[in-house]
Amino acid sequence: MIRSFAARRGALALLVALVACGAAVAAGDPDQVSLEAARAEHEAGRAILIDIREPQEHATGVAPGARLLPMRQLGARLAEIPLDPKKPVLLICNTQNRSSATLRALRERGYGHVRYVAGGMSEWARRGWPLVKPAR
Repeated sequence: MIRSFAARRGALALLVALVACGAAVAAGDPDQVSLEAARAEHEAGRAILIDIREPQEHATGVAPGARLLPMRQLGARLAEIPLDPKKPVLLICNTQNRSSATLRALRERGYGHVRYVAGGMSEWARRGWPLVKPAR
């Protein structure tokens, strides 16, 4: 199947954006970013980390500075996800299952600059990385 010029151009633009943000691409999945790269990009202010876990999961601790947007509320709060492709958005859940599914749904709505974080918050916590209680 021959890809259209617009599709190739869109894929090239996404690749350029990912290279520009310095995020490491996990082997075989260009939609995935490593946990290390996600943390580095988020802490440096080069990417927005959105935690899509549910409020009871947030209560166990969240990454400092992460935006909290539970997956169940996504449809009603879609406007909270930045549209600017110059500001990559990284989705994180507990293990990466929900974030990868959410990524696919967002791609269908034109969010080409969104990726999901490998390992999720369970791996973040396992590594002993900083966690804070969510703001009320």
